[in-house]
Amino acid sequence: MDEDRAAITALVHAYAELLDAGEFDGLARLFEHSTFGAAERTERLRGTAEVRRVFDDITRYEDGTPRTKHVISNLTVELAGDTATSRCYFTVLQAAPDGPLVAILAGRYHDRFERVDGQWRFVDRLIHPDLFGDLGGHMRQGAGSSPDP
Repeated sequence: MDEDRAAITALVHAYAELLDAGEFDGLARLFEHSTFGAAERTERLRGTAEVRRVFDDITRYEDGTPRTKHVISNLTVELAGDTATSRCYFTVLQAAPDGPLVAILAGRYHDRFERVDGQWRFVDRLIHPDLFGDLGGHMRQGAGSSPDP
């Protein structure tokens, strides 16, 4: 059981790490067998290709990253055989080259997982963005609100 919780925790953290590193292709692959969306939208994306497009409007700076750090907290994992759910808070910090370090977004991730051939994978991620800061340095100009972050 502890190994299962650790594997699921690692998936939740991998999302944050890949996003902060600007590794959007690897990030989208986490959702190969999954749906992905935001609570305020009815649209649900499915699979790597659809999820990858979500990240096209995120600004990448000269170092190839969005210059963000996703802080994951209050992670709760509930196991039920070969399925599991998790809930956590996220806070997105950003230090754009021309500005100070600021919190730009805070909310919750509600996730579902399944174990297939001994490996845990996402089945669904629902993002609940709750608090918004200045997303101007995070999203390209003219981009709509994204299910990310």
